[in-house]
Amino acid sequence: MALAVRDLLPVLFALCAALCNAFATVLQRSAALSVPRSDHFRPGLMLDLLRRPVWLGGMLAVVAAAVCQALALATGPLSVVQPLFVLELPLTLIVASVLLHRHLPRAGWAAVVCVVAGLGIALAAASPAGNKMHVPLDRWILALAVCGGAVAALAAAALSRPEGRARAACLGAATAISFALTAALMKEAVHILDVEGVVAFFSSWQTYAFALAGVCALFLLENTMQAGPLVASQPALTLGDALVSLSLAVTLYEEHVRTGWWLVPELLGVALIAAGAVALARIPFTQSVVGAASPP
Repeated sequence: MALAVRDLLPVLFALCAALCNAFATVLQRSAALSVPRSDHFRPGLMLDLLRRPVWLGGMLAVVAAAVCQALALATGPLSVVQPLFVLELPLTLIVASVLLHRHLPRAGWAAVVCVVAGLGIALAAASPAGNKMHVPLDRWILALAVCGGAVAALAAAALSRPEGRARAACLGAATAISFALTAALMKEAVHILDVEGVVAFFSSWQTYAFALAGVCALFLLENTMQAGPLVASQPALTLGDALVSLSLAVTLYEEHVRTGWWLVPELLGVALIAAGAVALARIPFTQSVVGAASPP
């Protein structure tokens, strides 16, 4: 019984984090549409948002989500916790339908079922295992270099393109990588806090690295919301975080997933998630909640 509860805790914390992020998305979306837009990265965007109480409420939800995510990562494998965040979009639409008193159409509910079913199939087939907490420095150097280079390349590609599908897709992928790296760094930082205490936590480089990566991810996300159609960015956001997190879990924390013929149901699950995410992104209600604003 104790083992079952221990295994369930990271799942519950991750779901709470996804729900808090759903509230944050709805509130931040409302604020992001009320500030001036730009074809380039605009540092003043954050200052404009800080003046809006709705955005600050969204940030409080982000903080709550971060606490829940930290607890999830402290009690469970990265390869279990991060894939659960694909539920953010369905939860966001449910939250928005309640707060905005609007109804999600039948096609939307079918897409939600598709995402949930796909996630269940993929996780059941992969059966992630292992929960190593310490990562050697040489592995971190390689991971930071690869992830940082990929984010920089995607951001540069986005800046070279006008507002539209390509720009949104590039920024969505860069955002997903940043969130995955943030989670990987957070996992070890939380372990340091738990084992060595507060002083060690604030003196470890992982703490400041995950904070910096998190700020970068948030900045990229705010720009992704204004970059182009949701149908272009949402698949990258939904699947990118989970897949990059899985790669980091295997390469950094030596976690394991089943291979061989298990890859067939795993790929089926991923395909269902992708199909559900695309279907949700095409629904007008979704676009009004988390999509890009129409040009002025």
